[in-house]
Amino acid sequence: MISDTQFQNELKLLIENAIREDVGPGDFSSLACIPADAKGKAKLLVKEDGIIAGVEFAKMIFNYVDPNLKIETFINDGTPVKYGDIVFHVEGSSQSILKSERVVLNSMQRMSAIATKTNKYVQLLEGTKTKILDTRKTTPGFRAPEKWAVKIGGGENHRFALYDMVMLKDNHNDFAGGITKAIEKTKNYLKENNLDLKIIVEARNLDEIKEILQSEGVYRILIDNFNFEDTKKAVALIGDKCLTESSGNINEKTIRNYAECGVDFISSGALTHSIYNMDLSLKAI
Repeated sequence: MISDTQFQNELKLLIENAIREDVGPGDFSSLACIPADAKGKAKLLVKEDGIIAGVEFAKMIFNYVDPNLKIETFINDGTPVKYGDIVFHVEGSSQSILKSERVVLNSMQRMSAIATKTNKYVQLLEGTKTKILDTRKTTPGFRAPEKWAVKIGGGENHRFALYDMVMLKDNHNDFAGGITKAIEKTKNYLKENNLDLKIIVEARNLDEIKEILQSEGVYRILIDNFNFEDTKKAVALIGDKCLTESSGNINEKTIRNYAECGVDFISSGALTHSIYNMDLSLKAI
């Protein structure tokens, strides 16, 4: 996985680009009618029940726009919230608050929705050993906060990007001339380039599971689009040789059944690509 430093750098780049995109040469609406020395205060108001996420990220955004803004936090990331709750107050330059508003809201609304959905999946898995993972099916340019939100919701992060873990999927295996060749080529490449990366290999059927198990050095097998019966067979075949992960059209109705097959992880792109933003607003007080 990527380091904390790399992750923080991703967040900083994202904030810089988001403010550039939204503000450009200036917030002319505020500049036109709000005096430069005007001071104000606003509250982050919850308008929908869920899990709040993005409070710490909002602080980063406010600090980037204006380090003199003061934030008083009442509810922390990962806390269940209900309609009418006040998450924080922000106080300082009125122009700075208005300049930050949309980027803060866009970020927190999406992060809170992801954390809420993730937490629901986590609850559905309660009592099993299975953990929920996100995927790379994220909003372009907004991956770091989305994966952060998954963690806030109680889930775990899969690889961050293409560079921090190897995943040999069906196309890799087919283009490489088969699963065994793909694994051996990957191990040689990692050794030649002094790279210490975990290897995950996707299997489309039980025969491919058996073939993968003939190779050493596989960290996890991705049991992709298997039914319940074959998933149980795959878990039995794999045993403790490596970790197991189920994926492929798993939803709220089926996730518990897959967990009860004994897999270590379930990955779901729906955590980040199939959510509706949580309703939040920033109101002057």
